Amino acid sequence: MTQDKATDTTNAFAHPEFRAASMPLDGVHDRLSLRDHVVEVEIGAFQAERDMTQRVSFDVVVEVAAPDADLEDDVDRILSYDRLTWAIETELAAQRLNLLETLAERIADRILAEPQALRVFVRIQKLDKGNGKLGVEVVRVPGQGEKYNADQARPTVVFIGGEPIVAMEVQNLLDNTVDAPLVIVLDLPIDRPQAGSSTAQRQIDLLAIEQAGWKLSAELTNVSVAATRTELDWAMKTGQSCIWAPSKLVSDAVDTPPEDAGALALWFATQWGAKKLIDVGGTLRVSDTNALEIVTVSHSAN
Repeated sequence: MTQDKATDTTNAFAHPEFRAASMPLDGVHDRLSLRDHVVEVEIGAFQAERDMTQRVSFDVVVEVAAPDADLEDDVDRILSYDRLTWAIETELAAQRLNLLETLAERIADRILAEPQALRVFVRIQKLDKGNGKLGVEVVRVPGQGEKYNADQARPTVVFIGGEPIVAMEVQNLLDNTVDAPLVIVLDLPIDRPQAGSSTAQRQIDLLAIEQAGWKLSAELTNVSVAATRTELDWAMKTGQSCIWAPSKLVSDAVDTPPEDAGALALWFATQWGAKKLIDVGGTLRVSDTNALEIVTVSHSAN
């Protein structure tokens, strides 16, 4: 066996990280990797694979562009690890699939929508089929496969500051705003329990926002409450307006989201690449360096 053939065979059975290293793309690039991410999911083309879950393992390596400036230890300046798991979770939640190949393509397309991504390696393996691991591996660069339209997933964020919240005012805003989809972020209710611990108070505050969101959703037409990335992404992809329930994403965040509700709305809008932020009531304290377009509107006279 020639050295080239030996190298090809070694690479074929190596982890995607080693395959990425053996296939330079015009020089050396940084790599972000996810190893042995196991999820139980219903997938498969055979009847025996329906109405049951099986363990599926994901390995992802993304070659990323080097930063053009100091990162300043700021998570917003990088392609974060949670975007890889989010891509997997989102595609698994979108629909039941027959083929690992389809799933791998869609995950790769979603990751390549990130501006830092130059090339992505995705390996998916079924762990419970027979005595070995059955899987597929794809390598993609921007322009290959079906392009994921990231712009469709960019919401308009609506921050409603102050109390009380008037459902009719919110409904009018929803009905007359063309920049769908809308994600509503509510201010922190004044009337909420107080705790002696800052950790406990943080959870109380987040849950108070969620309670207010559920109450408001019951008074609006075709508006859901979304807590997870999957729920939010689905709402955005389908053009449905929703109210953000923040505790899940705040708890899972890599960085530390702000405690002030207005600042939290700005944080959310930045995380999701919002088209703009509508400040109902004009209560946001916006820094001069914030590049997000912010439109201030007054509360309607009641």
